[in-house]
Amino acid sequence: MASVPLHVAPLLSLLCTQPLISTARCLQQERNALLGFKAGIKDPTNKLASWVGDDCCRWRGVHCSNTTGRVVQLDLHNPQSLNYDGSPDYGGSLSGEISPSLLGLEHLSYLDLSVNYFVGATIPKFMGSLKELTYINFSRAGFAGIIPPELGNLSNLRHLDLYSLAPTLYAKDVRWISSPSSLRYLNMGGVNLISVTHWLQVLNMLPSITEIHLSSCQLHDLPQTLPQTNFTILSVLDLSDNTFNSSRIPDYLFHTRSIKHLDLRASELRGVVPVDIGNLTSLEYLDLSYNVHFVGRMPRSLGRLCNLHTLYLSASLSSDNLAEFGEVLDGCSRNSLEELSLEANGFFEPLPDWLGNLQNLKTLDLSSNNLYGPIPASIGRMSSLENLYLARNGLNGTVSESIGQLSKLEYLDLSFNPLETVISEAHFTNLTSLNYLELTESSLALDVSSDWIPPFQLEVIHLSSCRLGPQFPAWIRTQVNAFILDMTNTGLAGSIPDWFWEVLSHLNVAELSLNQIGGEMPRILKVGEYGPLSLNLSSNHLEGPIPIFSPNLMTLDLSNNSLSGTIPPAFGKALPYLIFLSLCANNLHGGIPYSLCNMRFLRFLVLSNNHLSGEIPDCWENSVRMQFLSLANNNLSGVVPSSIGSLALLNVLDLSHNSLGGGLPVSLKGCKELVLLNLEQNKITGDLPTGIGESLSRLLILSLRSNMFTGDIPLELSQLSLLHFLDLSNNKLSGIIPASFKNFTGMRVVRRRAGESYVNFWRTPMVVMQVVMKGRDLDYGKLLSLLTSIDLSDNNLSGQIPEELMDLAGLRNLNLSGNSLTGEIPERIGELRSLESLDLSRNELSGPIPSGLSSLNFLSQLNLSYNYLSGKVPSGGQLQTFNDPSVFVGNHDLCGFPLPVNCHVDDKTQGPDSFAHDGGEGGILWCGLGAGTGFAAGFWTVFGVLVLNRWWRIAYFRFVDAIYDVIYVAFARNMTKLKRSLFGGRMR
Repeated sequence: MASVPLHVAPLLSLLCTQPLISTARCLQQERNALLGFKAGIKDPTNKLASWVGDDCCRWRGVHCSNTTGRVVQLDLHNPQSLNYDGSPDYGGSLSGEISPSLLGLEHLSYLDLSVNYFVGATIPKFMGSLKELTYINFSRAGFAGIIPPELGNLSNLRHLDLYSLAPTLYAKDVRWISSPSSLRYLNMGGVNLISVTHWLQVLNMLPSITEIHLSSCQLHDLPQTLPQTNFTILSVLDLSDNTFNSSRIPDYLFHTRSIKHLDLRASELRGVVPVDIGNLTSLEYLDLSYNVHFVGRMPRSLGRLCNLHTLYLSASLSSDNLAEFGEVLDGCSRNSLEELSLEANGFFEPLPDWLGNLQNLKTLDLSSNNLYGPIPASIGRMSSLENLYLARNGLNGTVSESIGQLSKLEYLDLSFNPLETVISEAHFTNLTSLNYLELTESSLALDVSSDWIPPFQLEVIHLSSCRLGPQFPAWIRTQVNAFILDMTNTGLAGSIPDWFWEVLSHLNVAELSLNQIGGEMPRILKVGEYGPLSLNLSSNHLEGPIPIFSPNLMTLDLSNNSLSGTIPPAFGKALPYLIFLSLCANNLHGGIPYSLCNMRFLRFLVLSNNHLSGEIPDCWENSVRMQFLSLANNNLSGVVPSSIGSLALLNVLDLSHNSLGGGLPVSLKGCKELVLLNLEQNKITGDLPTGIGESLSRLLILSLRSNMFTGDIPLELSQLSLLHFLDLSNNKLSGIIPASFKNFTGMRVVRRRAGESYVNFWRTPMVVMQVVMKGRDLDYGKLLSLLTSIDLSDNNLSGQIPEELMDLAGLRNLNLSGNSLTGEIPERIGELRSLESLDLSRNELSGPIPSGLSSLNFLSQLNLSYNYLSGKVPSGGQLQTFNDPSVFVGNHDLCGFPLPVNCHVDDKTQGPDSFAHDGGEGGILWCGLGAGTGFAAGFWTVFGVLVLNRWWRIAYFRFVDAIYDVIYVAFARNMTKLKRSLFGGRMR
């Protein structure tokens, strides 16, 4: 479909919403009715500013009959626009309540309130009294609640669109739909119909219906039979994204020969696709994708559908291989097909030659399979091809030069294939239409001459992890239409050439991270009026001061370089639209400028791992969108600013490894969306605030270790039911361990595989937390979300170990060392079935080592040294592999292997199973590492996780492979969506 040029779109929108000039003037009664409607509406952008004066027929969105002057149309739809992240922008939308004054418009036949923001408002029952209505469009308008059955009173209704983006709009009964017998178009996509039965029988009673859209309605019952099928003129049927768990495609659908568009995508259908599908001779569009329970092969009768131009069969061909599927398309559909998607079907074979016979095909999607071998010469015969998607396969041979003959090709995606071959100018000879080149992670080497002028003008260029360097490819400067350029990890080295800074003038996303680019950036980057919205030069060798950038930047990542100097005082003022800023891991010094507080759109601010000093500015009340704030590993002093408490959307706050003092501000309880709070390694004093437990209910990770907190552990901490990582080690806390810690339900569920963690890797930003092991500091970052841990070591805690802690069956680490705990080790400790590390050393525990330890099959680290334990060291099972006496040393009444003290023959004490601990320099005498070592001293490092737990090892490599640099990847995706909406680029 041709896209509307950007400069034409506003004009069309204006024409669509302006009234036609009529000779009649509106009636006073209807004018008052419209003003009553306006009174209930919130109009933030004054769209209804023209609703003044006597003649309402000239008001925006109002159309009157040319003969009677009666209001017959009210069109107040909101022309759709998108936010930077691709979500709908409701900033200029109408909201409020729909006033019953509309009943004064007795001749209203057309009502469009679509794409507005009537969130929480219900569709009024009185709509059923507007008898003349033939057209209603409330799609994406935000309505909630039950759909009023009174709409069934609208006997003239022909078009009803209630498409909802959220399932808050629902119906319990749809029998009223059959009353408007003239209904032709019905769209209730997204409406919650989970309680509705006999919906299909109702729709079957509509003799004039031509389009039915019921996608994502939570329907679960697809009738297998109908007494009589009345869909004689039905042309569009969309039942996609429902859950017809035990249903097959019913036979009666194949008697509805008028159907042109059939969408059954992702509907949990089962069984075989019937041969009778070949009876749908009018069919033009068929989507059966993501029905993973289909069995058998696709019927060859699909080849008889001579009008079929679009066929989607992604993740639905369980029994087919690609070579045999060519037989399905051996009929006339081979010539009619224009779009074919066979994505994610698990094909494990080379690309077949029969693909070259699809000479009218415009789009071919074979991505996310297991295809291997070369890209064959037969691809070059697909002369009509415009879009070719072969991403995420195992293609590992040569790329035929015939691909360069596809003169209509616009989109080429070979990404995430281990091709590791060379492509030259010959591969692009006739690609004159190409505008999107996606070669990410293909390991291709581009062998072109330095003076090569490509035949194409690309809009999007993804070359990440291709072999380009060390010189910057000069042909890039010829691509004047490009708005996205990604040359991440391409071997570029040396200084950035002067001509490249000119290229930035027409880019919206520039990605050059993970190279060896050095030198200084220009002091002032004049990148032009349409300069980059996103610039990533992270993980290079750039030096010198931070330059002055174009004010329209939205994301800026200069992390992991060697930049020096200070952050310019007016930095925040110069970049008013910035959303993401990372300057971490440089050599910046000086203070944090106050201007950073006034960046109203800023969501991510990362200044960690520099040499910044002074106090943190107390001016954050204007940073209302902030979600991620990391100032860790600097030389900051003063106190935690109270204004941080005004950051109501903040998810991550990391101020660790500074010299902050004073107490925690009470205002911190205002950060109700906090998921991670890391204040470790500071000098913060006072009691632990009760507000943390009372107000920060979403907290998953809390680390306050190595500070100067005093007093008891507040019982209110136990209200953090989602918490899965708690580190209060190396403080001056006293009192007892609260028994109410059993309320940490996030630690109660046993999860053997890291993938089962309730922490959402994709949404929770990762931070780096420093740990200590054997005298070495290690950064522990991306695996942090996998941990379930309690570390209270090196405090002044007393009393017994609460029995209630034994309810936390999902706990992987428990460290209570370096306190004054008394009593016996609970026998129920064997119920901590996930425990992998246990340190109870340097306490005053007494009694025998409990036999319950024998059931801890995952225990890898154990330290019970320097207590008053007595009896025989347990033997048998895995415990017998603990052959280092340092695990038990300092308990004078213990005897038996591996201690040098033999037990009396009549000693009956038996013991548990366990794993061998890590030996090496210093053993695991954690007490010998000094205060504050805590959990980090013995086990939770990347190496320990990978070596000792197979599932964590697997999860780690999957994790690193999938979400490297998770923050930027998300924003790059958002920039792509933004470009699609603003600049009309062809984005997949």
